[in-house]
Amino acid sequence: MTTYPIGMIALLVVSILVYFGVAHRVLDRLRLSDKAALAVIAAIIVGSFIDIPVTGRVTINLGGIIPVILAIYILVGAGKAYEWIRAIIAAGVTALALFLAARLLGAEPENMFIDPVYVYPLVAGVVGYLAGRSRRSAFFAAVLGVLSLDVAQYFWLSRVGGPGVVHIGGAGAFDALVLSGILALLLAEVIGEVLERMQGGPRKEGRPEELLANLQEPGAEPAKKPLHEERGDTNE
Repeated sequence: MTTYPIGMIALLVVSILVYFGVAHRVLDRLRLSDKAALAVIAAIIVGSFIDIPVTGRVTINLGGIIPVILAIYILVGAGKAYEWIRAIIAAGVTALALFLAARLLGAEPENMFIDPVYVYPLVAGVVGYLAGRSRRSAFFAAVLGVLSLDVAQYFWLSRVGGPGVVHIGGAGAFDALVLSGILALLLAEVIGEVLERMQGGPRKEGRPEELLANLQEPGAEPAKKPLHEERGDTNE
């Protein structure tokens, strides 16, 4: 029986949620439309079957690189220097946590007591959220943290001169990239929603008007000024 990568299954589940509008709030906060999100998911799925050889030792999986490009694109949309700095620092913290997890689990997956396909996304998603906090920074940190493992493997093989090909974004890294990004966003959305409700609702200062309109409760009409204020009339 054919088994499907868990990352691919997760993408299909997310695409269904996006199609039925369940993920609308998350996409609004990432400044992505439903159509754009579905197009990205389709590109990741198709790209996962495409390996691009770079050198004799390095192969890049297109589907695994698209989440990285998406993470950078989302962060660029923030347009704030402090969020860039926070996201980069969070990515470094996440990468360090993954390196420590790899050392703890061992170098050979077949000898590990737990499948790294589940451990690495879990570590990257949780640490990425804790270090990044915002949805954009958490997603960026989780995805770039996982990618750093492949990059580190390349430098390690180059230094020791051992055999092997590094599949950047491919093989097990594809599942880890996808799952870590989804988990980081899920944690940021759920915990962020809880904190916002505890504080009396979403923060409105400094947020675009169109975003605030989409954050209103379903069926709620936007507040309007009194007619006499719109016309400039006063009682004085």
